[in-house]
Amino acid sequence: MSNSWAVVTGASSGLGVAYARRLARDGINVVLVARRADKLAVVAEELQRLGVQTKVVPADLTLREARARVVDACRDLDVSYLINNAGIGVIGEFLDTDAREVSNQVELNITALTELTHAIVPCMVRRGSGAVVNVASTAAFQPMPTFSVYAASKSYVVRFTVALWEELRRTGVRAIAICPGPTDTEFFANAGDDSVMSQRRTPEQVVDTTWAGLKAHRPLIVDGTVNKGLAFVTRFAPVELQAIIARQYATH
Repeated sequence: MSNSWAVVTGASSGLGVAYARRLARDGINVVLVARRADKLAVVAEELQRLGVQTKVVPADLTLREARARVVDACRDLDVSYLINNAGIGVIGEFLDTDAREVSNQVELNITALTELTHAIVPCMVRRGSGAVVNVASTAAFQPMPTFSVYAASKSYVVRFTVALWEELRRTGVRAIAICPGPTDTEFFANAGDDSVMSQRRTPEQVVDTTWAGLKAHRPLIVDGTVNKGLAFVTRFAPVELQAIIARQYATH
């Protein structure tokens, strides 16, 4: 049995489960992190049937003490992969959004991702191999009215990860930001409106794109041909126009 481990956040559903399954099929043991212990237990049982070990760490990563608990759980493990997948968004006008929901987006999408990377990646550097996957979004490429904090947080993820890729690229450790567009997960239901952006890719497609990017040592990759085209086009539009178009797109 392999001694190599992966840490997957947001591992109770959607993309997190898809990443965990891929890692388990590759013989990598998995630390499963999310708030919902009951759902993590189901995922852990499935992965164990694939012949790997699992460790379940129920944690609300918006809380500093919970993030510390995850780091402690990984301290004695040989971690080869860190999949920073956990993220939340809230659909609605910024001024109408509850202040706690605003701060939770920043804590989870930015602070938790950054702290876990800072704590876990050094062991990969010492070993000379490993990979950190930060799940961003195509929302990162333009300002998005009614999705403002989420889009801004994912822009941070992209810039941070590409900078990290350059810092790490001579160490043997890879870093990649994967930018999915709308994906068939619980995200939009949790964000407050499951009817928007109904043309969605599957979690498995996003994982396949991620692995292709890692193999090519890319710092950034966008999932899906249409999403790649939209991300490319944003480079040529003034930011004011980007914001106007993004508001229209977010309602369809």
